[in-house]
Amino acid sequence: HRRTYIGAMPGKFIQAMKTAGTANPVLMLDEIDKIGASFQGDPASALLEVLDPEQNNNFRDHYLDVPFDLSNVLFIATANQLDTIPAPLLDRMEIIRLSGYILEEKVEIARRYLIPKALEQHGLTKGQVSIRKDALRAIVDGYAREAGVRNLENRIKKIMRRATMDFAEGREENISIGKRDLEHYLGKPVFTPDELFDNTPGVVTGLAWTSMGGATLQIEATAMTSKGKGFKQTGQLGKVMIESSEIAYSYVMAHLADFKLPQDFFDRHFVHLHVPAGATPKDGPSAGVTMATALLSMISGKPVKKKLGMTGELTLTGRVLPIGGLKEKTIAARRAGLKTLIFPNDNRKDFEDLPDYLREGLDVYFAKDYRDVYQVALNARTSQTKRHKA
Repeated sequence: HRRTYIGAMPGKFIQAMKTAGTANPVLMLDEIDKIGASFQGDPASALLEVLDPEQNNNFRDHYLDVPFDLSNVLFIATANQLDTIPAPLLDRMEIIRLSGYILEEKVEIARRYLIPKALEQHGLTKGQVSIRKDALRAIVDGYAREAGVRNLENRIKKIMRRATMDFAEGREENISIGKRDLEHYLGKPVFTPDELFDNTPGVVTGLAWTSMGGATLQIEATAMTSKGKGFKQTGQLGKVMIESSEIAYSYVMAHLADFKLPQDFFDRHFVHLHVPAGATPKDGPSAGVTMATALLSMISGKPVKKKLGMTGELTLTGRVLPIGGLKEKTIAARRAGLKTLIFPNDNRKDFEDLPDYLREGLDVYFAKDYRDVYQVALNARTSQTKRHKA
């Protein structure tokens, strides 16, 4: 507000400069994706001037009503998603994507910081309550798979509250919590172990990225004898994922001869593609190669290689395009017990940048063309290419 209003004060940026006591502080704009316009004004429009280095050297606060130089300020904004940030505002920022914590990192954060903090908050000593490492891993895997550690901290606090109640009711011996004790303190796990279907033609494991981190998807394909061709997708798929399934269907139909399969198969069958779980919305282009592999596995009657997972966007010409969230997808693959992974060739550098303990024990192939995927998944060569191992 201007100075003429009762209770008027300088704006938040000027107040922050005063608090910092310097003209070149670091200012944090938290949850910038949650800002919204109302009758009181549009914060996003005001930020356009503040974050533009060509304009913020003459920023004018309504209270001071004099130009103020913000060009030396380092602004750091945080957001959970980019979709709700106005495009002109997003254009003024450099985007740095931070991956979520992996299981090992969460366990160490809990052991070093969260558990001591929870003990202190509940008036307990280190010796009174201890959570073993196997229990911590089970908490992360079964109750707190989110990218951060907020749910993990809440679960640890719940355990401490139960333990505090036990001591208040007269318990004297110390409490040591193992994996088997978790259901008593936390109830049934929220997440169940990822189930794999080996030796089943038409079923292929895909790797996906969600707001909770990486996940595995079982993509299923089946066909019914019919007088006319047809194609159906179920599993609450988004628009982009439906388009990916149609690309996979068209690609397989156009290249049946290359894969030495009956060229009239689709003329005689109605094909159904399903992605469990049906109640969970799914979207994105990275399941293209998985869908194509499920179709070819179903047509040939051959199951894919055991403990195999894959991800990659497929084009009509068979090129395999890069995907995002490779770290999270690798974590999901390890959690599910997969041993062989197929990634797009353009993601090779992303995989090589992963820590050694994430890459250890995995047999990874990088595909440029879908035929590279087919050769690994079904251990078969096409009529046009030779096998390439990355």
